[in-house]
Amino acid sequence: MKIPGGIRVRLALAVAAIVAGALGTAYAIVVPSLERQLVDARLDQLEARAVQQAEFFPDNRLEWQEAVERIAGVTNARVVVFTVLSMTPPTLTVQEDSRRSQRSRDVADNPTALRVVSSGEAERDRITDAAGDFAEVAVPVDQEIVILFRASLADSLATVRLVQRRLLLATGFALALALVLGLTAAGMLARRLRRLEGAAERIASGDFEAPIVDRGDDEIGQLAVAFDRMRVRLAQLDNARKEFVANASHELRTPLFSLGGFLELLADEELDDDTRREFLATMQSQVDRLARLSTNLLDLSRVDAGQLTVAEEPVDFAQIGRMIVSEIEPVAAASRHSLEAGSDDGVWAVGDSERVLQVARALVVNALVHTPPGTSVEIRSTVVNDRAELSVEDAGPGIAAEHQEAVFERFYRIEGGMASGSGLGLSIARELARLMKGSVRLESRPGRTVVTLALPAGEPSGEMAVAFSRENDGAQP
Repeated sequence: MKIPGGIRVRLALAVAAIVAGALGTAYAIVVPSLERQLVDARLDQLEARAVQQAEFFPDNRLEWQEAVERIAGVTNARVVVFTVLSMTPPTLTVQEDSRRSQRSRDVADNPTALRVVSSGEAERDRITDAAGDFAEVAVPVDQEIVILFRASLADSLATVRLVQRRLLLATGFALALALVLGLTAAGMLARRLRRLEGAAERIASGDFEAPIVDRGDDEIGQLAVAFDRMRVRLAQLDNARKEFVANASHELRTPLFSLGGFLELLADEELDDDTRREFLATMQSQVDRLARLSTNLLDLSRVDAGQLTVAEEPVDFAQIGRMIVSEIEPVAAASRHSLEAGSDDGVWAVGDSERVLQVARALVVNALVHTPPGTSVEIRSTVVNDRAELSVEDAGPGIAAEHQEAVFERFYRIEGGMASGSGLGLSIARELARLMKGSVRLESRPGRTVVTLALPAGEPSGEMAVAFSRENDGAQP
């Protein structure tokens, strides 16, 4: 069943229920306890006076009526004198009653007095009948006489009824106050929650501009802070998405336009063989650029979707360095770069050999592309603690501190650099390293830039260890 008013009414009703429960519990504990204490106090008082007066009760029956009236005045109670007619079963008869104007039929078979016949000791009880509530004390004078003292509890119970009425009045007032305060406080909370709801709707519709502000220091304030962090993060992701789409479109459009232009020239112009071969070579380079870009975009999409898996196998960093030098050395020579591998043998890591080769290739190509001709580039591998490291170091102009972390972002390119690529190489390298439980870090200053791939250190296994041992033995003089 839906409660009208939402959380505001629910909170107010909850507060009222708590207050009602607390006061109801207090009422259930206080009122019966107070009533019991007042009744016990009246019985104690009556019993003390009854025992005292019974000790001096006259033996002469002619003096009983006068004594009964005197004792009734002293104890402020009705006094009835019984004589025992029979012990088994206990039977009593009324001899004197301080209430002379009325019959004593209502106490003829009084249970309290009858218990005295059986026990031989004073008895006490609370009796409720048509006349009201009474405290009764019956005291034996001797084996033949029992005196009953009967006092009204009206005054004592009047105090209890007064407390009851005041508790009920206080409960009603407290409930009304709880409802008013609960509705007010719940209304304030509801307004804050509605503001958060409105902010969530704005974020869901793509509006990330307006900040989410709540000045409270409670859980709702903390929720607002979390919402605002989410808004900022979503805004960043949305901007990154837009930039990614724009940059990817630009990167794809440039080689496509170039290819289209060359195709038009080849179709419309009468070209000599040398020019035709030059156009075809340029077109081939653009096709290669498109292939690399599409491969990079596919890798990034698979990383983002969590669908890119990597193997865990021993990888020889020294061999990776030699393979990269052998593969890229012609490119380095064409750009007048010096490329060499100065790696130590026996540096093994745990990773995916194909992905490690891809990362190393990206680091070396990045160094060649973004340094001037004549710059030396060196590949080194070492073990530091429990990490195997493959470093690519160049002697180029370096990267400014404000750009050193940004170069790992997708499509990020430093303006005014030596050359510009797609801006995806370092980003993919870091993502692949993360998947292999490693990292890529950058250290740069003028004249020295080092980009390092760090992976968990490993050991060669099986045939790899045997081949490595034989290779080292054969290398010894």
